[in-house]
Amino acid sequence: MAKFNPITFIQEVRQETAKVTWPSWKEVWITTLMVLIMVAITSVFFLLVDQTLSYIVRFVLGVGS
Repeated sequence: MAKFNPITFIQEVRQETAKVTWPSWKEVWITTLMVLIMVAITSVFFLLVDQTLSYIVRFVLGVGS
C-alpha cells in the first residue's frame, strides 16, 4: 500500500484545478435564470395535472359534492 502524502495531494489538486475551464459570471447568471424558469414552468405543469386528477377522482367517486 502506498503512503499518503498530503502535500503531494494538494499539489496535484491545484494542478488539476488549473486545467478546469471556469464559467464566466454572465454564463452563471444565464444558467441560473434558465433553471429557475424551468422550475417555475414544471411547478405550474404539475399543479395543473394535480388539480385535474383531483377533480376527476372527486367526480368519479362523488366525494366532496
